Amino acid sequence: MKSCVHKTFPAQATPRTNKMIMMQGEPALSLLLLQFFQLLLLFSCVALNSNAEASTSGINVWPKPRNLTWSPPFQTTLLSSSFTIITTNHHNKHLSAAICRYQSLIKSEHHHPLVPLGVNISKDLPPLQFLSIRVVDPHGGLVNGVDESYTLSILPSHATLTADTAWGAMRGLETFSQLAWGNPTRVPVGVYAWDSPLYVHRGLMVDTARNYYPVKDLLRTVEAMSMNKLNVLHLHLTDAESFPLVLPSDPTLAEKGAYAPHMVYSPEDVKTLVEFGLDHGVRVIPEIDTPGHTASWALAHPDIVTCANMFWWPAGSDWPDRLASQPGTGHLNPLNSKTYKVLKNVIHDITTLFPEPFFHSGADEIVPGCWKTDSTIQKHLSNGGTLNQVLEKYINSTLPFIVSLNRTVIYWEDVLLDDTVHVQSKFLPKEHVILQTWQNGHSHTKRIVSAGYRTIVSSAEFYYLDCGHGTYVGNNSAYDNQDGDTGNGGSWCAPFKTWQTIYNYDITYGLSEEESKLVLGGEVALWSEQADATVLDARVWPRASALAESLWSGNRDEKGVKRYADATDRLNEWRSRMVSRGIGAEPIQPLWCVKNPGMCNTQHPV
Repeated sequence: MKSCVHKTFPAQATPRTNKMIMMQGEPALSLLLLQFFQLLLLFSCVALNSNAEASTSGINVWPKPRNLTWSPPFQTTLLSSSFTIITTNHHNKHLSAAICRYQSLIKSEHHHPLVPLGVNISKDLPPLQFLSIRVVDPHGGLVNGVDESYTLSILPSHATLTADTAWGAMRGLETFSQLAWGNPTRVPVGVYAWDSPLYVHRGLMVDTARNYYPVKDLLRTVEAMSMNKLNVLHLHLTDAESFPLVLPSDPTLAEKGAYAPHMVYSPEDVKTLVEFGLDHGVRVIPEIDTPGHTASWALAHPDIVTCANMFWWPAGSDWPDRLASQPGTGHLNPLNSKTYKVLKNVIHDITTLFPEPFFHSGADEIVPGCWKTDSTIQKHLSNGGTLNQVLEKYINSTLPFIVSLNRTVIYWEDVLLDDTVHVQSKFLPKEHVILQTWQNGHSHTKRIVSAGYRTIVSSAEFYYLDCGHGTYVGNNSAYDNQDGDTGNGGSWCAPFKTWQTIYNYDITYGLSEEESKLVLGGEVALWSEQADATVLDARVWPRASALAESLWSGNRDEKGVKRYADATDRLNEWRSRMVSRGIGAEPIQPLWCVKNPGMCNTQHPV
């Protein structure tokens, strides 16, 4: 890591210029005085607003804060060449890393807005010398529901950032970084922000099994997520196609199941990714998809996988008689005792590698035809057993073990809602299980929360980033059509999910107030049949930015009106800034639209 000049001061030895904010003395007294100061600042903003309406004109922060004001006379000042971020002793290495990162970014970025802000530097104001950070509980871990709120004020003499946790402080640092622009760098003065996310779970799922993503590209993705205040990277690590994760207890799974020796994630890679995530306020949730989607396991353990290496849709058969929902056949056999010996080693290794309290166990798309090829399962069925009982056996044999490792288990919704193979809710204790929804939009979300389960929303109709790119099977006759009518273009979830589609999705639509409390948040999902590192940035950004704002501060203004029109201009600006930060986000409009405000609307500007 590059050396960082950010300064940390003991609580009893703050610099003279910082006394008025932090105050020398006991921490509790300092906090009370700081909170009193912030109240005075808020009241001053209100008083100013009574004479002249506060504004955020010229200020672009993404995602939009819950409350951000810039009070008259809308002054700006230069950032001092010796600008420093200072804190009291917080003893949090991840916050220290973030402070180093942001101090360098703020001083060196020199962002040039696409549309000049037209705000002059106030010559009578001194340069901004420092940003002072106060964290109430610097030791709180990055877990589901952690407090990410912060307050930020920028006054003529100094700027202050206060947060309950290190993770809230990171969110405030990102906001401060976006308030700096130009060369030389300037910042607005008279700014006050209070901010906190609407949803605790704001994520991106990346499928690393169907195509491999080098670690450097996942790290860049985490960096971009942090910029957008997203806090969960859900890694769909294994699937039918490959098993790229090297596990100490069973290295043969990756040796035989990965695409190539260099297309693997070693324990050192995982540690790098997890630590980098913590430095950026991003949790990394692992998913080992079982018992379906496990053809890759058969290369190391052929005896525990049913219908391995068969053609996925037998010739002449109807869709219900398929062996898999896409190429790559194989399900773990729940009636084979060796299955659980292998599984327990895998689960134990995953919980050791990923210190994340959530463990995603998949459980989607159980295909009856695959299990029915196995003689043991055939015997079970001929004796009056059901496939539901086979799945129950699997859940009852794995869920308690995962819970014993202090993990909450996430399953895809299929485990409860699939029409053909599912288990009863009594096998899925609500205190230990979260269901992630991906089908039938609002309807399935309603079914899950009305049953009392917490849920994470990833509706394919709104949040799937891979949709609209056609199909990848090589002999689809739908494309041999000379009139151009290919229906949905071969993509089962077409059309392409635009940023507007994502932004306008209301994930608690139709839910009662109590049901809405069970919605933890949402994830956009990048399934990787037709994606890899070459298209990662453009496939994800800025569409994931749309999710980020809708889950952080909502998609409506203070009057309850959808604010996508306002968001368009801000997202253009934010996409430009992401690109300058090294993220290959795709454009959402021609630059002409940005330079001609209002001319690209569907209605003539009033």
